[in-house]
Amino acid sequence: MNFSSDNVTPICPEILAAIAAESDHNALPYGADEKSEQLDAAFSRLFGTDVCVVPVATGTAANVIGLAGLVSPFGGIVCHHHAHINVTESTGVAFYGGGAKLLGMDGPSAKIEASSLETYLSGHVTNGMHSVDPECVAITQSTEFGTVYSVEEIQAIGNVCQKHDMRLFMDGARFANAVAALDCHPSEITWKAGVDALSFGATKNGALAVDAIILFDTELRQRTEQNRKRGGHMFSKHRYLAAQLLAYLEDDLWLRNARHANQSAVALAQSLENMGAKPAFRPEGNELFIHMTDELAQTLRDGGIVFRNWPSLGADAYRFVCAWNSPIDLIQDLPETLGHKDQNSIA
Repeated sequence: MNFSSDNVTPICPEILAAIAAESDHNALPYGADEKSEQLDAAFSRLFGTDVCVVPVATGTAANVIGLAGLVSPFGGIVCHHHAHINVTESTGVAFYGGGAKLLGMDGPSAKIEASSLETYLSGHVTNGMHSVDPECVAITQSTEFGTVYSVEEIQAIGNVCQKHDMRLFMDGARFANAVAALDCHPSEITWKAGVDALSFGATKNGALAVDAIILFDTELRQRTEQNRKRGGHMFSKHRYLAAQLLAYLEDDLWLRNARHANQSAVALAQSLENMGAKPAFRPEGNELFIHMTDELAQTLRDGGIVFRNWPSLGADAYRFVCAWNSPIDLIQDLPETLGHKDQNSIA
């Protein structure tokens, strides 16, 4: 079983069928096709408000192009110092933002706290044209440590942003997992809480290659589309992106896949604890961060289990990521299969 990433998975059957169906005919390019013209309405129904949808092929593109529409080339973007945009996307934000700078701050379990954000923004002293002044706040849902912002936490951050006239961006590469964990309407943690733009992830949750920039401020569309074109992310055969997204939404496939991944993570956390591992954080989405001995790590690897070291949390820390197709039955049987049950286990 491979838990190194949710990017290792195949395309889920519903999305693969939708891609194949688009290969039966010609269609107009650059978003003028029938499928692409359905996107705004489909996502507006999902979120319960009018939105603009700008599809791209990668999560990085969704983040950096989405942010480029919210901040000036000489502005700052406040984010957690563990944020994906700060740690794992090179200088993409500065590149697409024309020089915009990330301003990292701390917070427990990779979350920005509203009270700390208020202190940070209130304490910022500008030096005019010599300064990088905050213009936007970026949060990740689910976070880089697999934790989930509650509805109330995002609302509080949105209130701080509104008070300080800041834009609010959400990196939603695992947005579906967060919605499934919270069992809330997607509007409650986005536009109703003050989010201006969201990168809506699909690639990690069953798609081939598509994430969508969802603009709750529809006036951002032209600027965002221009940034997409200039950056080389405007697909000529745009319908293949649109077809993936429409299939992803149909019959709540996005939530069904995410619920399965989350449930798999809960089962895996229990199996690993039964074998003596200790969670670094309470599992909420589909990512687990685990502390365990070298002996247990080797036992798992000898049994064909693939996962990653995570040294930022310590030498004994590891990351496991479940996905839409993770085998829950096999995960539950893992301690017995490997013959390695902790003596204190109750299971």
